[in-house]
Parts: sequence; structure tokens; C-alpha cells
Amino acid sequence: MTFPVSLKALDDYHPPAVAEALTALLEPLGGMGAFIRPGQKVLLKPNMLAGRKPERAVTTHPEIVRAVIRQVRAAGGAVTVGDSPGVGSPRQVAGRCGLLDVIEEEGARFAPFDQSVRVRVGTGTFHQLELARDVLDADVIINLPKLKTHQMMGLTCGVKNLFGAVVGMRKARLHLQAGSNKSFFALMLLELAERVAPALTIVDAVTAMEGNGPGSGDPVQVGALLAGASPLAVDTAAAALLGLGPAANWTQKVAIATGRPASRLEELTLLGDALEELRVRHFRPARSTDVNFGLPTFLKRPLKNALTARPGVDRSRCLRCGFCVEHCPQQAMLIEADGLEIDYAHCIRCFCCQELCPHGALLTEQGLLLRLREFLARN
Repeated sequence: MTFPVSLKALDDYHPPAVAEALTALLEPLGGMGAFIRPGQKVLLKPNMLAGRKPERAVTTHPEIVRAVIRQVRAAGGAVTVGDSPGVGSPRQVAGRCGLLDVIEEEGARFAPFDQSVRVRVGTGTFHQLELARDVLDADVIINLPKLKTHQMMGLTCGVKNLFGAVVGMRKARLHLQAGSNKSFFALMLLELAERVAPALTIVDAVTAMEGNGPGSGDPVQVGALLAGASPLAVDTAAAALLGLGPAANWTQKVAIATGRPASRLEELTLLGDALEELRVRHFRPARSTDVNFGLPTFLKRPLKNALTARPGVDRSRCLRCGFCVEHCPQQAMLIEADGLEIDYAHCIRCFCCQELCPHGALLTEQGLLLRLREFLARN
């Protein structure tokens, strides 16, 4: 069995160009009508991490959402758009990143994901999760991620975007459950994606993010849309588009280790524009935060600082707003008279602080062995 993923070049967010590219993107997959029947309740799940302007590449671009709303409507679906952002109220964040205007202009319903329901997740590692009621009430879910680096997971795309189905601070509880075990957290994301089971994933990779993503990286022109029924298949294609191997993307790495289909490029059927023609040269990934030598636990603990990275404070940028303190799952941060302080003995290296900081004031400080590995890789 192979998994179809469609690719289409798109240079900018000019509305007519977006509409035309979206139609061409979905045509090899059967068009929007292959995923929606008239009268169905359709939930669009964009990336709405924080209230930043669209040009910062932090959130799914409003014109992508507009074009999808129109196609879903044309196919007879009733459209809702929703997410649970990392910082701020959902409506406030949707307004600041330009999505709320589009939702209202197009006559769609906005869902703030303010109610959650406890659901079983089959026989997986996480037997129960609390998901937004709007996610569970939808007949069809269309996943609309932004292609970005992610300091903890390496890459955020189709699979990671569905973490937004978990409401508010319940995300912090899951970070606490996983602790510093990235494989465990990646496995949770994969099981969550399998439970939510979006019918279609459409990736906004026109302007992506490189470096210190998902909130403080740099916009980078990729110039592409990707789509497929399997979020994992789409992620596999997206990583190849950026020139990243599975080692750079924890969800793909864990998917391969657990034998999940669609985690290898050879399992995909690529449609539309050629991946090689769209491939990005010199993409800057997230900085490494682990050295995986397969060391036993009794050695990893004393060598923790050398083997891993940790968040550091850029005091020239830190305005002591307290967002990081408020959202730290481990409560390992504190605003003191002379600035932000981090209790590294309790820090689990989830990088939520860096992800959510509105000022880009949290850095990645690599341990000695990580710095040595990067130096050897460059030389």
C-alpha cells in the first residue's frame, strides 16, 4: 500500500493564485469533493500558536484558510474553524493573526476550543486524552498546519499540528507526563493524530519557518503546498522537501521505530509538481537538543547538561512579561528583581517557554557534547 501526497508550487499568498493552486493541489486526490459530502460538519484546524502577524510565519496564513473555506462550502460542507493557541484567548489570537477576519468575511463559524471531553485512545500508550468537543463533534476534520521547525520535536507539520486538539493547559499536563523523553512525547503525538484522524491535511509551506521554531524562528520562502489523507505521509514528504532526514523529526523517527506506515519516503506516491524541483536548499533546522549515543540511564543523568540543550535567557530582549512563567509545565521559571531565572534542576527541556515567548527572548543553550558534534559536522 502506498500513500498519495500531492505537491503544488505557490510563490505567494495572492488570493487568486492561492485559489488556483489549491484546486490544482487537490485535483490528483479527487478534489475537495472526494473528502466531503453535502451537509457534513467540517472543522478546519489551522496552526494558531500565537497572535503574530501572518508575515512572521508563526500561524497558517489567512488566505490559505479562506481558499479552503470556499472549497469546502462549494462541496456542500458547513464550515467551522478552530484551534487552542499556546498563549492568549483563542478569539484574541485569531484576530491578531488575521484568521478571525477571514472566518467572519466568509461566514464560517469560529470555534474557540473551550470545552474538552475525555476520550479513549484505543490500546495505545496514552489510554485517555482530553480533546476539544468541537473536534469530536465534526463529521470531517481538515488539518491545516504551517510548516515550521520545532525546538523539541524538530519539525511541526501535520502530526504535531493536531496537538491543538488538546485544550489549553491540558497540553502542559501531557508535557509533564512525557518529561524530557522526546520519544514518549512523539509517540503521544502519533497516537493523538491517529485518534483525531483528519480526512485531509493541507500544509502551508509557501513561507515556512527555519531556525528556532515554532514561535521565534525566521520566515523562509519554500513556495509550496502539500496535501494528503495521511498526516504522517504529508510530514514525510515535507521533511524530504526541506532536505531533512528522519533523525531531524522525532515523530517520523518514532513512527519508523514503531513500524507505522507512511513514515518512509518510498512508501509514498508523490503527485503533482516534482518534489525535487521544489526541494529547498540550505534549510536551517532547529538546533539539536540531544546527543543520542544510546548511553545507559546511569550515565545520562550525570551527563545531562553536556548531552542536552536547555533554554537560556536573552536579557536584552526579555521584557519580564511572565508568559513563560505562566505556561511552564514544570513551574521551573520565576521573575526576580534582576530578571527571569530558570531552575535547571527541574527544567524538563520541553522548550515551551521558547515556543510561546512573544519577544523571542528564550535561546537554545547547547551542552558541550552537542556543540562538539555540530563543530565536527561543519568541519
